[in-house]
Formats: sequence, structure tokens, C-alpha cells
Amino acid sequence: MTTTTSTAGADGIYVLAAHPHWRDSRVNRQLLAAARAVPGVQVNDLYGSYPDFSIDVEAEQARLAKARLLVLLHPIQWYSAPPLQKLWFDDVLSYGWAYGRGGTALQGKDCWLVATTGGPDASYHPQSYNRYFFDAFLPPYEQTAALCGMRFLPPLVFHGARSASDAEVAAHVDVFAQRLGSYPQWPELEELDACVACPVPETDRPAELDDADKAASAAFYSATARGLASMSAANEENNNNNEKGTA
Repeated sequence: MTTTTSTAGADGIYVLAAHPHWRDSRVNRQLLAAARAVPGVQVNDLYGSYPDFSIDVEAEQARLAKARLLVLLHPIQWYSAPPLQKLWFDDVLSYGWAYGRGGTALQGKDCWLVATTGGPDASYHPQSYNRYFFDAFLPPYEQTAALCGMRFLPPLVFHGARSASDAEVAAHVDVFAQRLGSYPQWPELEELDACVACPVPETDRPAELDDADKAASAAFYSATARGLASMSAANEENNNNNEKGTA
């Protein structure tokens, strides 16, 4: 199955779509389909591309290097990104490439978070069960972009994905597709500040691993990846037996 799709001129926008269980998705699955239909967009279904959690770093960096806009499309899970999206950050945005000394590959590019939440907007309030306004959970995304010299665009967030009406979902998907198709002609971009400079002192970086440490680290990662893949397969089997709508 092809999990990375592109259309003519697809070097402009790179959409990373990360949902652990697409068949259970109510909103993200429609957003994924809409992104694939917009000319000039390259779309990567992370869980489809890397079911074993072994990310092709060189391929991902090559796609990023060509893009002007990186779109992070996923449901918010435990106030953060799904695990494979987080692993993508860890592996792909490496020191010396994305940030730090010599890490200038992403400087001047844009980063756009397109996220869904299961809980309604009102639940992200000091007097409700999520206790904080949703903006309180954005700093990790904002600082990741800033450290890489990227401009973090105002997120597009759809709250209450489980309870929203079909009409509300359709309207949101339409807005998303229109925004993708019109980038970079967004009026608000002219009002955004330039990318924040976050130089990392070389003294803050640990010494390079020796060959033995690298081998041990690779072995540990390989074992962990196999375990995560097994867990994902088990969860998929459970979901097949008990399907339910999610974001």
C-alpha cells in the first residue's frame, strides 16, 4: 500500500499525518483524504509508512529540505502528539541538521499544527476537567519549531471530534483544504514575527558516542521498536473487535 502520496509541485507542502488507528478516526481520516486531493501537497501517513517504528531519516530529511511548509496533522493524545510523531521529532530533527552548529536545513520554513481533540473546547478551561486553556499545551510545538528556525503558524484545532455534527466536521475539512490550497497567500502571515533565533552552545552538547556505545544504542532501539510494533499490532486487533469513533 502506498502511504506517501504527492501531486504536481508537491515540494511546497509536506503533511505528516499521524493517527495510530485510522479506521477508528472520524475527523483526521477526512483531513488526510482532503490533503491528498490538494495539488502541490505531499502527504505521508506515518503509521502506514513506518509500522515497525523504524523511520527512514534520510528520506524524511530530504522531503523536509524541499518543503516550505511542514504540516503536523494528528489527534492530541494525552496532551501531546501520538508516539510515532514524537519519535519522528526525535530521529529526524537531529543536531547538526535541524538545529545547533551547522543545523540550518529548516531555517525560514513554516510549521503548522492541525490537530483534533476528543474533548470540547469548554473542557480546556481552569474550571473544567482538562484544567488549562488549550494554548497551555502548545509550547513544546512552538519551541520545537523555534529551535529549528521555523515559524510556528497559528494552529488549526478542531475540538470535540467525538461529538461534533457531520456538518461541523465537513466545514472544518473544507477550511483545511482551502488553507492548504491557498498557502502561502494567508493574510495573517504578514503580521507574524520572524523566526526566533535559538542558538545552542556547543558546551551544552554531550561528547559523541564511541562505536561500542552506538552499537548498544542501536540494539536497544531495535528491540524497543519491535516491542512497539507488536503492541501496535495487538491494539489494532483489539480495535478490530471493538470499533468505536475517535478523533
